[in-house]
Amino acid sequence: MKKSGRKRCTTNRENRSIMRIVKINGFKNFRELHKEWTEAGIKASRATTHRSVKKFGYSCHIPLVKPLLNHRQRQRCLTWANEKKNWTAAQWSKVLFSDESKFCISFGNQGPRVWRKDGEAHCPSCLKSSVKFPQSVMIWGAMSSGVGPLCFLKTKVTAPIYQEILEHFMLPSAEQLFEDAGFIFQQDLAPAHTAKSTKSWLNDHGVGVLDWPANSPDLNPTENLWGIVKRKMRNETKQCR
Repeated sequence: MKKSGRKRCTTNRENRSIMRIVKINGFKNFRELHKEWTEAGIKASRATTHRSVKKFGYSCHIPLVKPLLNHRQRQRCLTWANEKKNWTAAQWSKVLFSDESKFCISFGNQGPRVWRKDGEAHCPSCLKSSVKFPQSVMIWGAMSSGVGPLCFLKTKVTAPIYQEILEHFMLPSAEQLFEDAGFIFQQDLAPAHTAKSTKSWLNDHGVGVLDWPANSPDLNPTENLWGIVKRKMRNETKQCR
């Protein structure tokens, strides 16, 4: 019986060959993928190359940036996770998570992209250890069951500047989200956060701080919220072009 539909331009073996190219180096751009595939003797148009890559579930994304951890740092993250794995939803609901993040103002040069499947964002082969930043602005924010007001930072965050953020943004966020209930404040181990004067400020204001391992942004749910906002910003920028 004669099969209906359009005849395939490439064989299964040829399709597997481009998958090997993607897996070996997922940071190749589309032009480089197409060139390497066709130079191997595959007769395929750019559209065929794109369909072949998509067929296996790959799409192009801006890679996440993950700090490189040494053995001791990885052990500390694991220890922290084991200590908190039995926390209940009620316990986590009392945590006020905070974070600073850099937002790109211009998306003209977003750096390298990576070909990956859904769910592979945190795979080592899909991560970059460093990036070049375009024009950007730093924002501080806090969240729990809801979100607090944002602070747009115009200067480098020193200990005195950070304490002003705590005074004018963190405390109002806590009041908004927890009212008179107790809460635990989460912050990373940036120098301004761990300075003696900052510790004294937190102690004087009766703010308990959640213990936190170094270089562990992937443990902070605020990172997911930043990611959602940044994707929406990129999509809106594309629509306005």
